[in-house]
Amino acid sequence: MNTIDVALLCKALSDTNRLQIVQMLSDGEKCACKLLEQFEITQPTLSYHMKTLCECGLVDVRKDGKWSHYSLNGETLAAFQQFIGGLSYSK
Repeated sequence: MNTIDVALLCKALSDTNRLQIVQMLSDGEKCACKLLEQFEITQPTLSYHMKTLCECGLVDVRKDGKWSHYSLNGETLAAFQQFIGGLSYSK
C-alpha cells in the first residue's frame, strides 16, 4: 500500500461517524437501513459517508434491488494493518 492510499484511508477514517460505521461493519455485512438506524443523520448524509469509505477502497457495496449492503474490504484492511504494523518508534 502506498502512502497516497494510506492518506486517503486516514482521511476517510478521520470522521467519527465513518469510524463507527467501520466498527459496525467489522462483524459482517450491513444494509444501509441498519446503519442508518444507529445514527442521527439523514439518508443523504449516510450516502456521503459510504461513498467516502467506498472510494478509498475500505468498504465494498453490494446492490440488492433498492437496498445497498456494505462490507469491509478485507484486502484493503489487511494492507492498511500491515502498513501501520510496519511503523516503529525508537528514541
